[in-house]
Parts: sequence; C-alpha cells; structure tokens
Amino acid sequence: MLSISTKLDHIHTDTVIDDVVSLSFDLRQKSRIRVTLQSGKEAALYMQRGTILRGGDFLRADSGEVVEVIAADQAVMIVTATTSKALTRAAYHLGNRHVPLEIGDGWLKLETDSVLKDMLLGLGVEVEELQAPFEPESGAYAGGGGHHHHHDDDHSHDHSHAHEHGHSH
Repeated sequence: MLSISTKLDHIHTDTVIDDVVSLSFDLRQKSRIRVTLQSGKEAALYMQRGTILRGGDFLRADSGEVVEVIAADQAVMIVTATTSKALTRAAYHLGNRHVPLEIGDGWLKLETDSVLKDMLLGLGVEVEELQAPFEPESGAYAGGGGHHHHHDDDHSHDHSHAHEHGHSH
C-alpha cells in the first residue's frame, strides 16, 4: 500500500504522473483516508489537518510516485433562475445556512439535499439534479479565496482533463 502525505505546490513539464485518484468533495476533505487509485493500487492518504484536496492537485507518495487528484462525479444540484435577483436570493439563503457552493456564471452548484431543494423551489428557482464533479468556493477565511489550480508549467500524460457535466451553463 502506498503512503501519501505530501501535497505538491506545482509540477514541472517533465514530471511523470504515476496514478490518479478520483474522490468526492466529502472524501477530499478528510485528512486520513484509505483509497483505491485508478490503477487498482491501495493508498493511505495522510494529509495535514484542514487540507482540502481539489481536482487538479498533485500528491507525492513517500516512495516517490506522483498521484493526480480528480474531482469525482457525485450527486449535486444545479440551481438556475430566470433573473439574477432570484439567483442572488437563492445564494443568500444558502449562504445563511453555510452550504458549500460552487458558483458559476448564472448558476450555483451544491450537494444534493432534499430539504434545500424544497427551499430553493419555494424561492422560485430551477433545480436540476445530476452527477457531476463538485468544487465549492473555499470560503472567505480560507486564505486566497476561490479555487486555484497550481499548474505553473504545462504537463502531459495519458489521460484526459475533460470534465463533462452532461449539460451546459
């Protein structure tokens, strides 16, 4: 079993990506977790407490292998509205409940929750449930704000970075 305890700040063009791990947002928040890599190998992640892994992050195993983190498809809701005021109102009410949100141009994404869905529908917005990666905002006090990939250099390896959501925004 691989032991992984280092998150890389960036990788270089000549860095070989040895494996991939696909994790839901809930699992990417855990500091100690056992995972199965894309290759089928088992790995134990020992991240510093408070670390939230993001899709596009890179980890180094204690034995030297580099593993890319992919945001797995999971049950989410996409919220849209016919007016910006209605969407802003929905964001306000979700924020009051400290709900993790991914914010896009004209849409909000959150983890599926039937109570929140009922509230949102009551506010007059549209809610679509689907399976898609989830990358919520990091929060105002998380340092740096927003979601940032650390791709200082181009890199290449034999898998796609396409993140199809099955819909368009």
